[in-house]
Amino acid sequence: MDPVEQYIDSKLQERIVAGNLRTLKTERAQVDFFSNDYLGIATNGLLHTESKSAGSTGSRLLSGNSTETENLEEKIARFHNAEAALLFNSGYDANTGLLASIANRHTTILSDELCHASIIDGIKLSLSPRQYKFKHNDIADLSKKLEQYASLGPVIVVVESVYSMDGDIAPLKEIAALAQQHNASLIVDEAHATGVFGRNGAGIVTDLNLQEQVFARVHTFSKALGCHGAAVIGSARLKQFLINFARPFIYTTALPAHSIDAISKAYDHLAQPDFSNKELHTLIAWFREQIKNSGNTNWKDSISPIQALILGSNEKAKTAASALQQAGLQVNPILHPTVPQGAERLRICLHAFNTKEQVDLLFHTLNSIA
Repeated sequence: MDPVEQYIDSKLQERIVAGNLRTLKTERAQVDFFSNDYLGIATNGLLHTESKSAGSTGSRLLSGNSTETENLEEKIARFHNAEAALLFNSGYDANTGLLASIANRHTTILSDELCHASIIDGIKLSLSPRQYKFKHNDIADLSKKLEQYASLGPVIVVVESVYSMDGDIAPLKEIAALAQQHNASLIVDEAHATGVFGRNGAGIVTDLNLQEQVFARVHTFSKALGCHGAAVIGSARLKQFLINFARPFIYTTALPAHSIDAISKAYDHLAQPDFSNKELHTLIAWFREQIKNSGNTNWKDSISPIQALILGSNEKAKTAASALQQAGLQVNPILHPTVPQGAERLRICLHAFNTKEQVDLLFHTLNSIA
């Protein structure tokens, strides 16, 4: 093997020895407790599209733009009560494109320590010389860091409204007030709130009426909306800036027409007067009641569809997941290094289509291997 192949082999061997080698799987158990399809939109046929132009021809700035795409951006902006929206091909692209482009060599970026990898990578790609994390959902720690850095130049605060691994919710009112007090720009990733929280699933920022205090929001379509892609929501000025400086937007082939059509259908579904995600929240409340009855204190506190059981090691998490899969329940273990050592877990995703009987089976299986 040449030196590069030797390096690749050694890194893979390290993962094998540690028991955390990632592999792709196609087998699926019967009951979905692992996908982000919270409302069931991805599997209920709602997004079936008959678009005659299903292909992609180039980037938005060359040949990939269309009236349908611009109409969709206007629809998304109105839905989330914002001035403008800009589509990206994924939430990862949206976060890296936004964060890498808006910071300069005088900017300080403060991010919650549990922010998603796309946020971490976007910050790393930026020109910001001061990149710091504050303790998860810790207002006191954020306040301390804002007082320390606010006088040194522009400050950007980055949080998620619902965190993807713990499922807990950020104290956005307090964070927004702090950011405003220190003249900092607040960015909120609403990936796991879209479709789940707020009126018609518009997210937590609008639910709390904080849109005027938030510089930018990222709404992804690959969770509750069952599509692919994302949008950065903010001012028309921000949109124009990203069109000119966000590399993942400029140098990426545009979303194809069938994706634009599917996203539009998903938003039409959310905008219906009779839209409801009550079944999902009823199931979440039932799940939390079963946690209480179980007496197991290793569950994270969450009122979102994401429920996490901390098991403390890769082996324990894999063993528990295997038992659930054998019972017909698709639950995946979340292992180190995705989460810190000692925080290895089962990540349960609840959906509007799950039943109380399926939840009961899950807890019965967990109790049997306790």
